[in-house]
Amino acid sequence: MNATASRARTNLFNGKQIWLLLLALASVVSAAARAQSGAAKPASTAAQEQSAAANNPAAAGNEEEVPAVTLSPTATRQQRTEQAWKILTDAATDMKHTQTRLQALTALGLLRSPRSAKLVADAMADPGLDVRAAAALAAGLNRDRTLEPNLLSLLDDKEPQVAFTAAMTLSKMGDRSGDDILVAVVDGERSAGPTMMHGAEHKIDNDLHNPEMLAWMGAMQGAEMFMGPFGYGIAAFEFMHQSGGDLARVSAIEQISKEMTEPVHKKLLAALGDKDAAVRAAAAEALADYHDNATSAAIYPLFADKKVPVRLIAAAAYLRTTGVPGPLPVVAARAVRAGR
Repeated sequence: MNATASRARTNLFNGKQIWLLLLALASVVSAAARAQSGAAKPASTAAQEQSAAANNPAAAGNEEEVPAVTLSPTATRQQRTEQAWKILTDAATDMKHTQTRLQALTALGLLRSPRSAKLVADAMADPGLDVRAAAALAAGLNRDRTLEPNLLSLLDDKEPQVAFTAAMTLSKMGDRSGDDILVAVVDGERSAGPTMMHGAEHKIDNDLHNPEMLAWMGAMQGAEMFMGPFGYGIAAFEFMHQSGGDLARVSAIEQISKEMTEPVHKKLLAALGDKDAAVRAAAAEALADYHDNATSAAIYPLFADKKVPVRLIAAAAYLRTTGVPGPLPVVAARAVRAGR
């Protein structure tokens, strides 16, 4: 028993250390990527983007407090379901707040349905680089095969970050169409030309051999495992760092949730009322696979949470508890694709 407890403490410590290292990496990579991106763009474009960021703090990664929401205690299950979809749809189509859209795409990655797929597919055609990349990552989370054509179109995206993310996502889903892009990244600083693989050839941007860009893309893909309630990639790290979220407790929730016992269920329900926003969101996500009325009712009050990410994760989790499918397991997703 002592050895087991010691291993558990070690795992939690190591998990927290990884988070801290990635937070440090995010700060360095974020600055380098912004500097590199700014240098590569025309002055007029850079000025326009700086002006937009100044007028829209949320687009720069700042998560905002939102007005209080009054929930009806007599709302029917159907009304609550529609409210959950409205929360997700409004956030995913919020053109004024980029960070809110990224957080919405993260939440949509917990769902696999025609309605969620439509929102993710629309985001893949968005003019915003971060939104397209987040949509590709969301498709990787839900492993919805209907999104494969949209991901294939992103392989020819004008931004190398987006093409790389689409190639990585497709590869994880068992589709090797973007392997020539991945090979170009493997080549690193060597000026390799496009490589025909699996009958596909895509434009290889010079940035795929740029050390700063390679570091940025590596950080983004490494961050995919942390596509939790606060967005994705560097923006997520920055928010978690600023909000003081308890990373160890979030990691612990993820681990104990794998054991769906009644004691664990009760702990997760209690965590929905925690003072830490990250813990509330993690608990809601962990409860998504409990398909009972009591769990749905317990998640519903978080629709009015003062933190937007918590509202979004709660909305997706509520839909899951009421029957909306979640992501296909990796093996199952690949088997479905192989049999098409």
